[in-house]
Amino acid sequence: MTTPSQSVAIAERRQSVARALGRPVWLTALAETPSDAVDGLDGLTAHIEQTGTAPASIAFEAPGGFAIEAPDPAAAFVGEVALVSGGASGIGKAVVEALLERGAAVVNLDVNPAVAGLFASTHYLGIHVDVTDEAGLIAAMGATAQRFGGLDMLVLNAGIFPPGVRIEDLETSAWDRVLRINLDPNLVLLREAHGLLKQAPRYGRVVVNASKNVLAPGAGAAAYSSSKAAVTQMARVAALEWAKDGVRVNIVHPDQVFDTGIWTEEVLKARAAHYGLTVEQYKRRNLLGVEIKSRYVGNFIAEMLGPLFENVTGVQIPVDGGSDRII
Repeated sequence: MTTPSQSVAIAERRQSVARALGRPVWLTALAETPSDAVDGLDGLTAHIEQTGTAPASIAFEAPGGFAIEAPDPAAAFVGEVALVSGGASGIGKAVVEALLERGAAVVNLDVNPAVAGLFASTHYLGIHVDVTDEAGLIAAMGATAQRFGGLDMLVLNAGIFPPGVRIEDLETSAWDRVLRINLDPNLVLLREAHGLLKQAPRYGRVVVNASKNVLAPGAGAAAYSSSKAAVTQMARVAALEWAKDGVRVNIVHPDQVFDTGIWTEEVLKARAAHYGLTVEQYKRRNLLGVEIKSRYVGNFIAEMLGPLFENVTGVQIPVDGGSDRII
């Protein structure tokens, strides 16, 4: 297993290679270094001067040999690496799709074993892991460095929305479970990603998928709203602390997204009836009268990771069709 310090060393090498080539690259650790691998950064520079192209592989005294993949940047994120938590369904899956479409290599962490084979791209790595497993998250970060050479983008998305419970009926165990899944893993991922994001060839960036409930909480959602408010505050502090490292940290607050597995027809009908609405009216109960879908939020998050937001950090953006409780 790659240790955190080894992961940072790999990311440092990737940054140096990318700067020599003038564009982001993917580095893949090799079990054996090829005999024709260029020798370190001096060998890389000489190869570029002689051929005008990137070599197939490079060898460092430490941390070893790497295959170099340095394609022309035909799409926004070619040569860059993103890690998404909770990307096997819903908004997370839409984020993974949007990033792959924009040329990124994507590492996807999810408790669903199907995550491993979710996408056929050679630039996709699905890792089956429970986000409450700290050692598993650290190992996943190491696997990211081994497979692609580092990390440019982090999307904190994994979470649960438990059944509604009023505060007077909220069990401590239920409260703890929500925070253990929605909050604690994000500290681990931010902490372990920082050293890699600092070494991103362009600049590191983070987007936190929080919730409209942070800005406009609903009755019966104390644990969920509190967990999302806490991760929002953590992200704001990260934006303050990491700006000097060139790492951008921004937050999106989506409203309910109904094209996911948790919103069955029965649940939708029950919630709509609670408000005296039809299902279609319930889905569109915002100022614009639109339904917020996973695909839209996924693309929005991808854009927040792109050049339009390169001069932005610490911002919070609702994606909710407009709410008179927030405006």
